[in-house]
Amino acid sequence: MYLDRFVLPIDQEERMIEKRMAHNGGIYGYIDNIYPCGIFSEIKLHEINFDATTILYGGNGSGKSTLLNIIASKLELDRVTPYNSAELFSEYVFRCEYELGTNEEGERQRIPKGSRIITSDDVFDYMLAVRTNNNEIAESIEDAREDWGRLKYGKTIKFQGMEDYEAVRAQVMARSKSVSRRQYVRRTAGMEARLQSNGETALEFFDSKIKNDTLYCLDEPENSLSPKLQLKLVEMLEKMVRYCGCQFIIATHSPFLLSMSGARIYDLDETPVDVKNWWELENPRIYYEFFKKQGHLFE
Repeated sequence: MYLDRFVLPIDQEERMIEKRMAHNGGIYGYIDNIYPCGIFSEIKLHEINFDATTILYGGNGSGKSTLLNIIASKLELDRVTPYNSAELFSEYVFRCEYELGTNEEGERQRIPKGSRIITSDDVFDYMLAVRTNNNEIAESIEDAREDWGRLKYGKTIKFQGMEDYEAVRAQVMARSKSVSRRQYVRRTAGMEARLQSNGETALEFFDSKIKNDTLYCLDEPENSLSPKLQLKLVEMLEKMVRYCGCQFIIATHSPFLLSMSGARIYDLDETPVDVKNWWELENPRIYYEFFKKQGHLFE
C-alpha cells in the first residue's frame, strides 16, 4: 500500500481565511470564495486512513470529488483534465499532511511513477477524441480513393527534386501490382478505430490506462457504464489490487463499486464522517427498498 494516511487542516481554516483576507486588503480584505474551507470541518472529517481500496461515498455536493482532487494535488499525481479551484485551494493543499505505507521489509513506500487521477471528463474526452479521429480519417479515406485513381491511371509524375519525393512515392505505391486499392487507402489514410458503445469505450479506456504497481484516484468511474459494465469494472479493479499491486482511491455513489471486496468506505453524508459497510449506506438501501417493493415482479 503506497498511501497510508492523509490529514486535512480543518483546525487551520480560520487562520488561512484571515491570512488571505489580509493579503487581499488588510482589514478591508475579502474573499470571494473560501472553498475548500468549511466543507470537511462541517462534517468533522480530519483524517483518512487508507486500505488497498478506499472509497469516498456521498451524494452530490458532499465533497467526495473535492477531497479526491485535494489528495491528488498533494501527492502531485499526473492528470489530464485541469481542475478549477478557488484562491484558497493551493494553500489548503499545502497544509495537508500524509504518511506513506511500508513494504514487507518495513521500508517506506514511494508514490509510483505514472500514478494519476482519472476523472469522468478524461473518459468523455477520450471517447470524443476517438470519434473526432475517425471523422478525420473518414475524410482522408475519400481523398485517398480519389488520389489512387489519379495516380494509377493519370500522367506519370517526374522526379525533379526532393519536393517531388512524396508524390512519386505515392504513385509508385498506387501502380504496384502487390498493393491493392484498399491497401493503398489504408496505408495513406490510416484505419478508423472500431467504434463501440460509450460504456464499452469507457471500459476499454480503464483497461488501457490502469497499469501494474500504481496508485490511482478515480472520480466517479461508473459514469457511462451500464450496471453490467460496472460489474466488469469492479472485477477489473479487484484483480488489479489483488494480483497487480495497485491501490485505488475512488469517489463514487454506485452500489456496484461500493461492493468492491475489502474496500474501506468513508460515508461523507454522515456527521461526523464514519467508516461503514456498503450495505449500510443510503444509496444501496434505496435500491434495495425499491426492488424489494417490486419483488413480486421477479418471481
